[in-house]
Amino acid sequence: MATRYNAPAACRPAGAAAPPPPSSACRRRSSPPASSPGSSRSSPSRTCPAPSATTCSSASSASAVPSSTSPIRPRAPPRRTSSGRRCWISSTSSTPPPSSSGGGGEGDEDEPMFDPAWCHLQLVYELLLKFIGSNSLDAKIGKKYFDHSFIVRLLNLLDSEDPRERDSLKTILHRIYGKFMVHRPFIRKAVSNIFYHFVFETQRHNGIAELLEVFGSIISGFALPLKEEHKIFLWRVLIPLHKPKSVGVYLQQLTYCVTQFLEKDPKLAGSIIIGLLRYWPVTNSQKEVMFLSEIEEILEATSMVEFQKCMVPLFRRIAQCINSSHFQVAERALFMWNNDHIISLVAQNRQVIMPIIVPALEQNGQNHWNHAVLNLTANVMKMFSEMDEELFSACLTKCKEDEEKQASMEEKRRLKWAKLESAAALQPVTGHTAVLVG
Repeated sequence: MATRYNAPAACRPAGAAAPPPPSSACRRRSSPPASSPGSSRSSPSRTCPAPSATTCSSASSASAVPSSTSPIRPRAPPRRTSSGRRCWISSTSSTPPPSSSGGGGEGDEDEPMFDPAWCHLQLVYELLLKFIGSNSLDAKIGKKYFDHSFIVRLLNLLDSEDPRERDSLKTILHRIYGKFMVHRPFIRKAVSNIFYHFVFETQRHNGIAELLEVFGSIISGFALPLKEEHKIFLWRVLIPLHKPKSVGVYLQQLTYCVTQFLEKDPKLAGSIIIGLLRYWPVTNSQKEVMFLSEIEEILEATSMVEFQKCMVPLFRRIAQCINSSHFQVAERALFMWNNDHIISLVAQNRQVIMPIIVPALEQNGQNHWNHAVLNLTANVMKMFSEMDEELFSACLTKCKEDEEKQASMEEKRRLKWAKLESAAALQPVTGHTAVLVG
């Protein structure tokens, strides 16, 4: 028979009655009681209703209130099993948590999972945060207790499904990085290992966005010139982070980190763009739209010298996007010509770029099905005509010549196949008989 657990008075408003007995959905699946106070993190598996705004009750009597004398230390990483202690709470709950970007799981559209013990855990995190930020804490003494083992366990907790917990851990990690300078190289290395594991092995982690947000502020504090270690982090960690399917969950934070590197060293622009082209999502249209937005943001901070290093492969890819049958991809590629800095870069290199882009525009104008794309195509073609009418006319003439040449080749191919079919109909190929086609 399910036992009833009354929440402590601190978790109920004054004068509120004890909560009603738990429903049948909240019966425990395993009968052994908790062995000690504070064991709610490893209580028997069960499903439980959502905690309301005024009641902080556990799902069963086995979930005891953590002792106030318990040591302040990070919890072990939560286990995610089909019968885990966590329970689903609708996003329309009466007590919505603070909004937080998710962290890289494949099911980006799933509702967040909120820990029913958060009202207790929040006190622990707030106390730890105030302790780290206290002026009376000597960093030389504190570094002995905030050691590598503590930091690793703290980072493991960032894989929590609860966005409130991840947000608190993000703030604590940032304070530790700022307080204990001796641990900074280790923190960067440990976070890099999490990114490696996510990109090249699991592609599942809930705290990627939060880790990137912390790293965004870390990168902004890098001294100049950039160390080789930091450039390797850009090439081996940040660029490959564009590969997972769930990149949309953390793309905003990732783009910020990349642009921070560009502000520190503009000479990195060419290698960054080439890296993005290497991971271009040719079969994922929504992801392709995101990449085009990031490319535009990077080009805004790109100098002429770096632009010339990558403009040919870049605009070949943009030309393919312009011809995309997915109208959002084509629109986003054409919208790039609304950016004054990009127009300036193109105008100064029009002898190279226009022969790549004009054929794609001409093909769009003749064949694309979407009216909005047709209108944007006409506007870009008009802009190119005003930029350099002679070169634009030469590109159009070249397009027509290429089309005629392609039509001629297709006609020759058709006639050759017709001759083969005719020969096969008159004299079927049997044995060692051969048919020669001139």
